[in-house]
Amino acid sequence: MGNEATLLAVEGVTKAYPGVVANDKVSFSVAPGEVHALLGENGAGKSTLVKMIYGLVRPDSGRMVWKGAPYEPATPHAARSTGVAMVFQHFSLFEALNVAENVALGMENPPPMRQLSVRIREVSETYGLPLDPDRLVGELSAGERQRVEIIRCLLQDPKLLIMDEPTSVLTPQEVDILFETLRKLSAEGTAILYISHKLEEIRSLCNSATILRLGKVVGTTNPRESSARELAEMMVGQTLHTPNRESADLGEIVVELTNLSIKSANPFGTSLKGVTLSVRQGEVLGIGGVAGNGQDELLAALSGEALSTPSAIKFKGKSIGNLGPNARRGLGLLAAPEERLGHAAAPDMSLTENAALTGTIRRNLASKGFLRWGAVEDFAKEIIANFDVRTPGPDNAARSLSGGNLQKFVIGREVLQDPDVLVVNQPTWGVDASAAASIRQALLDMAAKGAAVICISQDLDELMEISDRFAALNEGRLTPPRPAKGLTVDEIGLMMGGAHDMEVAHVDA
Repeated sequence: MGNEATLLAVEGVTKAYPGVVANDKVSFSVAPGEVHALLGENGAGKSTLVKMIYGLVRPDSGRMVWKGAPYEPATPHAARSTGVAMVFQHFSLFEALNVAENVALGMENPPPMRQLSVRIREVSETYGLPLDPDRLVGELSAGERQRVEIIRCLLQDPKLLIMDEPTSVLTPQEVDILFETLRKLSAEGTAILYISHKLEEIRSLCNSATILRLGKVVGTTNPRESSARELAEMMVGQTLHTPNRESADLGEIVVELTNLSIKSANPFGTSLKGVTLSVRQGEVLGIGGVAGNGQDELLAALSGEALSTPSAIKFKGKSIGNLGPNARRGLGLLAAPEERLGHAAAPDMSLTENAALTGTIRRNLASKGFLRWGAVEDFAKEIIANFDVRTPGPDNAARSLSGGNLQKFVIGREVLQDPDVLVVNQPTWGVDASAAASIRQALLDMAAKGAAVICISQDLDELMEISDRFAALNEGRLTPPRPAKGLTVDEIGLMMGGAHDMEVAHVDA
């Protein structure tokens, strides 16, 4: 590629933090209109790299070149004024403000509100991302919130748009709309730098890919000419194992929800409305849906954090809707919530202490009201060994682990308590391909031994890989579960979008 064809060149950039080299002499370039993927496992250095391009982090050495001139953004403001925009994985929006007010907050020199509202409508319609500037952000779906972030970027007329895991909160239909928008931008000459764990998406969208492993570039490729498996193996540097499902005979119904309605504790949350389902021994029930449709509330209702009428939830025929988490753990109903730090694990407590938090009852870690610390530490060591948790030892604080390693610890802690039922929300959220495969395998192994697993996830590939039956949550209502085998992406998308039996949908709380 000649210089005139390069928009941004990254040349030998290195960034180190205490104990880890995040980027090690990384070089790649992006041309105008190119859709360029950054691929790599957790900890490969993707986030650090885009933070340097966006002016959030300064490189230690190496250089960046923008249109032939040195590029050294000291702040995101400097990056934006050059023509770099970024849509982050976690949205930075104020729920109590409307769309136009949120967009104005992210702009350098916002025009008057009335003018801005007109521009938002124009740009959102031009790019096929319809948005009402007067709507409160707290009322928007995850997909619509992402549109707010994208429109905010597009109003600045960027030359390079960075997108970090943009489809993790979208339905298949919303992904199609987003991709049409990105293709349109690319055709107009905007370069797009795209980070995602979803390899089939990258194959359909991107013209080139830079693959990072442990901070170094290990290859550049045209993803359209490689299979998803080949890309994954380049990322991890080894052959991937596909989770292996032994078909088990399904046993008795272990958990049954009947017309369960619970008001959300969160003012912007989603209340559950008439949820009915049953799960058998040895079965994996997959529950899909876009974030914010009642997933957290369903986990809280099953774990006992949110109480209901006793008969709305039955465990082995016994009404347990009014029992709290510890009583349910004692019976054999365990749960692992989505939020790792602060909900599943206490950040400043050691892994040993975190093992005791949920394991005391089933692993018999206390005697006469006192914790048996030796036994607790042995349990923590067992989790670390069995689930390949990368940490110096059980005395380390939970917050010192990478997200993927803490996730392995949290899931392992529940699996090793041998539950009759395990409910997990986003079991492989932000976890790289090889760790995700081992977590899925652990869930399948549990089911093969006769446990029932309820897996709530936004990763449809994951759900299709491990589920016997699939249901979708939409605005707090659950579609009737259907056999997962043979379900098409379109059918799944319609279920997630709320197009289930309409007479079912009108059972209001």
